[in-house]
Amino acid sequence: MKVALSILVVVPCFNEEEAITGVVSELNVVRDQHKLNLDVLAVNDCSTDGTLAVIRTLDCLYLDLPVNLGIGGAMQAGYRYAFRHGYAIAIQVDGDGQHPANELLKLIQPVLEDRADVVIGSRFLERVGFQSSVTRRLGIRYFRWLNQLLIRKTIHDSTSGFRAFNRRTIELVNRYYPDEYPEPEAIVQFGLNKLRIAEVPVVMRERQGGKSSITFIRSLYYMFKVTMGTLFVYIRLRKQ
Repeated sequence: MKVALSILVVVPCFNEEEAITGVVSELNVVRDQHKLNLDVLAVNDCSTDGTLAVIRTLDCLYLDLPVNLGIGGAMQAGYRYAFRHGYAIAIQVDGDGQHPANELLKLIQPVLEDRADVVIGSRFLERVGFQSSVTRRLGIRYFRWLNQLLIRKTIHDSTSGFRAFNRRTIELVNRYYPDEYPEPEAIVQFGLNKLRIAEVPVVMRERQGGKSSITFIRSLYYMFKVTMGTLFVYIRLRKQ
């Protein structure tokens, strides 16, 4: 695949010193193999380990946020960069190594063919590779139900952070993007803005380093916070 459109891969990083080198290196290999017009932007979200020092040695662009904004704020910083620099496609790839770079082309294809404004990489369409814990899968089922209730659309992997946006979506998330745990909320935002959302099957793997910020206790907070955030997004956008 040879893609002339400019692509920015945004990699949010909070304490990812163990995995970030592999993530950026894999992306650059895919870029070179397929002759993609692709830049990698690592967003250091005020890490407390050596993430920033590692990023500075890598073949990538980077932002160093002065305060910790959480995953949503880090991603919006990347999307604003993509918007201001005129990228046609923005892709989110987690900094923990869960998203193999060779799956990236599957996300790009529906955007290139103008079949989707938002493409989500899903673990659950073909159920191959890492499937996450039972607790998380139950949470994902809950958010699938919530999305169906609010926007009448079934998204099987609503918490997936492996996503591609076209220019129309970049313009939208440049103005607003949910903070902290944005993925399920953003789906409602996209649905109410009449964006075309597609899922494609991808193979994910376990994180390649670091620790997840979502413990069992925090998962309860996550469910509550994201539910409230999703309902607020729904109410606010329905009034527009």
